[in-house]
Amino acid sequence: MEIGLKRLIGEGLDAYVEESRRFNAASKAVAGPATVEELHQARERQARSLTPLDSRATQHTAEVGGRRVPVRITVPRETEIRGAYLDIHSGGFYLGSAASGDARNARLADALGVAVVSVDYRLAPKHPWPAAPDDCETAALWLLDQAESSFGTTELVIGGASAGSTLAMTTLLRLRDKGLADPFVGAVLQFGAYDLSGRTPGGRLYADEYFIEAYVGHVADRTDPDISPLYGDLADLPPTLLVVGGLDILLEDNLAMAARLSAAGNDVDIRVYPESTHAFTHRPTGMAAAALRDAESWIAYRLSSA
Repeated sequence: MEIGLKRLIGEGLDAYVEESRRFNAASKAVAGPATVEELHQARERQARSLTPLDSRATQHTAEVGGRRVPVRITVPRETEIRGAYLDIHSGGFYLGSAASGDARNARLADALGVAVVSVDYRLAPKHPWPAAPDDCETAALWLLDQAESSFGTTELVIGGASAGSTLAMTTLLRLRDKGLADPFVGAVLQFGAYDLSGRTPGGRLYADEYFIEAYVGHVADRTDPDISPLYGDLADLPPTLLVVGGLDILLEDNLAMAARLSAAGNDVDIRVYPESTHAFTHRPTGMAAAALRDAESWIAYRLSSA
């Protein structure tokens, strides 16, 4: 396994390994909420940490077929729009918000000249599956309909982190089944969870996490591809970049998803970042910056090749 993973690690990352090790050693391990009470406390902490005063994102409502979902839109400050990016935030299906990604989305918009549309999907356990994928599909359908008139582009990219990557995959599968996935020229999936059934080796590593109970505790068969996309028909999807840390509990899940995407005939690029734990791209390290630069370069190539 170690020899194989080395082939997936990009050149030049050795320069950031020691810093990542020091960061990991200094960081306290933080477990996710394990009860509804702990979830409410985590949401309160997140709300206090948000500082949207400098945000230039604007709030809108995406509406399609009688379904509505709030979205936050960030456009480039100076450059011309060359594409639109549908962003699906992280948070285990029960935490987070579109606003939490305002700073990252502003950077992405300016670096690539893309209009970023971030989805404020409903959260579990008050709104369990299929509320979140329904909302993400609504936002995607709205973007398909509005991208050219609102942003002057028909080139689309979808991306997410953690639970957001899971939802990005389920959104693509829904669009593909409707014959509507072609405008998406790429998907960027950061450390997603793709087997919530716990039946695969990778899925068993996190099968006892509370977020699964909160999100799909009412579902008997969690191998439904709308829940665990690893079990879906993965043919005819756009080129995909998977980003994951070498120390992430979801590493095996991401390797399995990359293998299944490749076996289905898709263009797949998986990149493993050493000494990096879950959600490492949200941290102030050189490794995180390198991963984000890699993702931006990958997106730029896909937009230029469309």
